[in-house]
Formats: sequence, structure tokens, C-alpha cells
Amino acid sequence: MRTNVLLGELLLERKLITRDQLAQALAEQKVSREPLGQILIRTNALKEAELRGVLSEQLGVSFLAPEQLKPRGDQRLKEYIPMEFAREHKVLPLAREGRLLKLAVAKMPDIIFLDNLRKMTGFDISPVLSTANELNKAIDVFYSSTDMQELVTSQELDEAKHEYIFEKEETKVDLEASIVEAEKAPVVRLVDAMIKKSLDDRASDIHIEPFREKINMRYRIDGVLYELPSPPKEMHSALVSRVKILAKMDIAEKRIPQDGSFSLNYKNRRIDIRVSTIPIVAGEKIVMRILDKRTDLLDMKLLGFEPGQQALFEIALMRPYGLIFVTGPTGSGKSTTLYSALNKRLSSEVNIITIEDPVEYQITGMNQVQVKPDIGLTFSSGLRAFLRQDPDVILVGEVRDLETAEICIRASLTGHLVLSTLHTNDAVTAVTRLIDIGIQPYLVSGSLALVAAQRLIRLVCPHCKEPQKVDSKLKEQYKLNVDTIYKAKGCSQCRNIGYWGRAAIYEVLPMDEDFRRLVSKDADLDALRRLQKQKNYETLFQSGLKKVERGMSTLEEVLSVAYE
Repeated sequence: MRTNVLLGELLLERKLITRDQLAQALAEQKVSREPLGQILIRTNALKEAELRGVLSEQLGVSFLAPEQLKPRGDQRLKEYIPMEFAREHKVLPLAREGRLLKLAVAKMPDIIFLDNLRKMTGFDISPVLSTANELNKAIDVFYSSTDMQELVTSQELDEAKHEYIFEKEETKVDLEASIVEAEKAPVVRLVDAMIKKSLDDRASDIHIEPFREKINMRYRIDGVLYELPSPPKEMHSALVSRVKILAKMDIAEKRIPQDGSFSLNYKNRRIDIRVSTIPIVAGEKIVMRILDKRTDLLDMKLLGFEPGQQALFEIALMRPYGLIFVTGPTGSGKSTTLYSALNKRLSSEVNIITIEDPVEYQITGMNQVQVKPDIGLTFSSGLRAFLRQDPDVILVGEVRDLETAEICIRASLTGHLVLSTLHTNDAVTAVTRLIDIGIQPYLVSGSLALVAAQRLIRLVCPHCKEPQKVDSKLKEQYKLNVDTIYKAKGCSQCRNIGYWGRAAIYEVLPMDEDFRRLVSKDADLDALRRLQKQKNYETLFQSGLKKVERGMSTLEEVLSVAYE
């Protein structure tokens, strides 16, 4: 430790900087009051790793690199150093080692501050240094996330390893023992923390996957899966039993797939969680689908429609009869779009009936029916019954076969507005798909009011997005009308992903007289696409490019889900 030697002299002694560089940095420091080391790094006179080494020698303490600022997730460190205190004083708890609390600091604390910390935490303090900038980032990441292990300590996990016995496939199930294990504190807290973390991070799905050596735990945010810390393999059976108990499923049955659900209230909103289990080689895999019941999610203005597209959609939606299809692959947001449309038609004067598999959003004022094929309640049989229920608007979860398609068309031609979904790549293909499955072209042209295709794209994080100049080649290739677009980077606000949230991009195709004439003549895809282009109806790709030009998403993200 050489605290009596100035930092600049140490750097000169190590031949890391020249006297001219030191003089320039000292002159700038008089004006900016910035730490000398930071000035030398900013002016490229010194590397950060070199500064860390010299400071460590000067002060006699470790100087941590950014990747070393990772607090232990299993020691409940937030209980000792609250978030407000950490941000105000730029300190980050890293680990407990016996009676010592390892603490990252931006500058060496004085004796009074150390004594206050000792009284506040109940531990002796072992300080390590970091730059203020990197420390602020690490504090934001640590206090804005919830780690499952924060609620279950390492000691409890170790004890659990001895308490929970991994059941072999041939072992006879002890039902009472399974229930007892599932209700033990570590398991309950693990499941609660897993769900809380997923809700905090806006996840749509939670996966619990058993393998020979470990349990994989992952959750899906904005369409992408991310891995969570793995609990002990021995806890798998108890975790599965706990989730099954919550979802009112048969915990003794492990050989066949099961489905269940449960609800909870979180931050003054209702959350429904749909649970599915399947037996895989190493045990039962569980997927929990999280359905947020926030009413603002069902506002058409927030979905991603371009203004012209929304106007066309709403004109068709307000018609007294006709057929509206929303198309796209699984997970592209079709259900949300349809519920938003129904929500706009919801009133005491309109009788709305839906038949779905499953019913994802339960909305007061709508008559919703769950498909049950095992007792004969299918889309087609339910639709026949609906027509005797005096409906104004009918939602059919999906058109899967000719029979369902025929009933939808018959309903739309007899004075009902029918909404449904198809699995096609774009709006134009939905028209030819109906003809391909056996519907006569004249019936398609007479009943179809509008087709909307959609995809979901991730929105670039507004806190860290970086501008990118558009060169002439890129501008010409994609017909961009701006000189700057943005690319994803990653920061503490977006969990270093670079994206935060999603929006839909749409392709809206209204069936006007020109389209009806083409469809009734059994026109092919190319002819329909030419007419779409002549009428300047935006494709999915063009809709996505508008969001790129407005700085909402990235070109790479749009190219990953749509094509020219």
C-alpha cells in the first residue's frame, strides 16, 4: 500500500503514461473536477485494466473489473444494504464470508462511514474498489431484478438436497409424501419467486425441464427464452408437485400429459397462469403460460396498427355482417388483436358469443364457450348452436377444417359478424387458403370483409438504443426515408437484452369490389398481390419498416419476422 504516493507519479513510474499526458490531464482536471484516472482513460492515454492495477497497489485493496461486480444471489444481500442507500452512497454488497461483508465501493470509505455500515449490517466490512460508472450499472441490474435464490438460502438448498429424494420411474408414488414435500418452505418460496421474477420481467412462459444431471429453468421474454439459475436436481419432484397442487392437477399421475390453471393477484392486477405437463425421459416437464389481465392490453390503439390500417380494420369491424380473419403463426398475437376488436364492439346492445380453445381472456359481457372435443363440443357443433342464440358478433378461435369454414361463411351471409383466425403467412394467402380447403370462390368473395396478417416484433430499448447512419446502398435496398436508424445495445433497464416490449406489425387487406371480382374468378396469388400493390396496401415488411424509421425497432428485428 503506497497511499503517500500520488497516482500520477505511480503511472509515470510504471511508464504507463508520459509527463505530457499527465500535465494535460491535470490541467483538464482543474476545470472538470473529474478523477484523474477517468480523464486518462477517456483521452485514451491509459487503459482501464492498467488503472485498476495501479489503484490496487496504491490503496492496498482489490480493484474489480465490471464482470466481477456480481453479487451472490443466495445470501439475501438486499436485506443488509437497501436499494436507496446503495444508490446514494455508490456501494454494492457482493458476498458474505463469515463475519465479513464484501462491499464494492467507488472510493475508499472513511472510518466513520465504515463504522456506520458495521452497525447497519451487523458485519465487518471488507471494501473493494470499482469505477463509479460501472458500479452504478451493477447496482441498477442487481436491485431491478429478483433472483429466485434471494428467497431460498444456500443452507436451505443444501438441506433440501438431503430431504428430497429423486423418484426413479419405477418407484411407487407416495401421494401423502409428495404433498408434504411440495408444501415445505424452500419449495413454496422457490415457486413463488420464480413466478414473481417472471412477472417483474414481463415473461409470457416459464419452463421447468428435467434432465439427467440438472433441472433447466427458463422463461420467455418478448418471444425469446432466457435461462434462470437451476435449483438442485433432487427438488424436481417437489417443484412439480407444488405447481400441480396450485393448478388443481393430479399429482399422482406422471405418465400422461395434463392441463390445469390457477389465478393470482399481483400489483393490483389479476394474472391467470395456464399449466401444461408432459412426461419426458428424465421426468415431467412443466410449462406455465402467463396471461396478464390488464385491460389496457385490449386497446386497439396500442397494438401497433398504422393509422390507415386501423381505420380500415374498424370500418369492417363496425359492419353488421361479414367475415374477418386474422392470420399468422402461433404466438404472433392474433388472440390479443381479436379480443381488442371484440372489446371495441362490447356494449349492452350487442350479443357477443365466442368459442375458443382455450378461453384466454374472460371478459364480462361476452358469452364465452370452451371447446371440449371429448364430449362432442367442437368448433363446428358449437357454431351450429350459436346460430340459435340470436348472436350479433361471433368469435371462432380457429378455422381448422372445411366444416367450420362453411358454417362461418353461412353465419356471415345470414346477418352476423364473424371473426376468426387462420394459419397463413400473409393476408393474401388467407383468401386462396379458403378456396383450397373447398369453399367456392363466389362464397369467399361474398362473405369476406377483411383479412389482417400480423407478426410481433421486439421494440428497441429507449434507454440504450444506438443511432446508426443509413448508407445509400441500405437506403436504396429497403426504400428507407430516413438518414438514421437505431440498433440494439443492452443496459440495466432492459436486462442487457437491448429490447423491451413488443408491438405488432400488420398487413390489412379489405375486400373491396376489385378484390371481390378477382376472387370470384378464382384468381391466383400473383394477381391478388399485384392488386394489393396497385392499391398501396402495406405489407408486413413495409409496416415494420415504418417502425424502424420511427426508431421503435431495428432493421434486423423486422427482417427476422417479415420479408419483402
